Amino acid sequence: MSLLAEITAIFSAMGWASDSVLVRLGLRRSNIFAAMLMSFAVSTACMWSYLIATTSLEFLSSPAMIYFVISGCVQPLLARALFYEGITRIGVARAGPLRGTEPLFATIIGVSFLHEEPGALVYMGTILIMTSLWLISGQHDGAAKWRLVDTAFPVSAALVSAISQSLRKQGLKILPDPFVAVAIVTTVSLILFFIFVLTTGRAKSLRMEGQGFSFFLAAALLATAAQVLNFVALGRGELSVIIPLLNTTPLFTVLLSVLFLRKVETVNRRIVFGALLMFAGIVTITSR
Repeated sequence: MSLLAEITAIFSAMGWASDSVLVRLGLRRSNIFAAMLMSFAVSTACMWSYLIATTSLEFLSSPAMIYFVISGCVQPLLARALFYEGITRIGVARAGPLRGTEPLFATIIGVSFLHEEPGALVYMGTILIMTSLWLISGQHDGAAKWRLVDTAFPVSAALVSAISQSLRKQGLKILPDPFVAVAIVTTVSLILFFIFVLTTGRAKSLRMEGQGFSFFLAAALLATAAQVLNFVALGRGELSVIIPLLNTTPLFTVLLSVLFLRKVETVNRRIVFGALLMFAGIVTITSR
């Protein structure tokens, strides 16, 4: 196991957590549509610039494209929209950890559709994660008002991501180039995003004020870097070690919320303990 791969995975988790906090700050003067536009546009531009500079683009004729295109129809567009809406409704300190339940749904999909046979550790991890959901989702004194149903947005983002990842896995079996996968799915999402905005008359929502623009641009750059680091870590390290490290994002999300969102978010011991418990569940499941 390469120590560099482990460090890379941790930095990827930190990047995603930083993206969430910056989006939350930007949402004070803008909206999720502007945040999504910036995120998709920057990621698409970066990925295609890299591919054009390093490949012959022959991959466009690969059968793997169908898997990547279908995946792009649901993630990152739908997953990111659900997550950003969750941030708006319940705050990043709760939405971040709830979004981190993706491994739980991945396990369910593996058992139900891929006929995998998990052991006792998987079920133990599931119980830990479900307990953490209760802790994070509980109403807290002094917190901004929100409804329990609002937690469905970040949880749905996790479910959509798990489904999309299974599609990407099939595509990568045909064309093992994660950078191509990122470029295709992000491009498809960007196109669908524009179609949605134009057909629903939300074009005015894409306007950004100076401060909101700065936060969203910084978030988009960090998200793009986190994606690249994610794939680099997976390519160089063992899956059973890298996945738990990548899923430490909720811990960094809560930490950054405490440091930078004190006036916007309410983070108490219950949320912190829930995030730690969720991480324990994720490690238990992925270490089987």
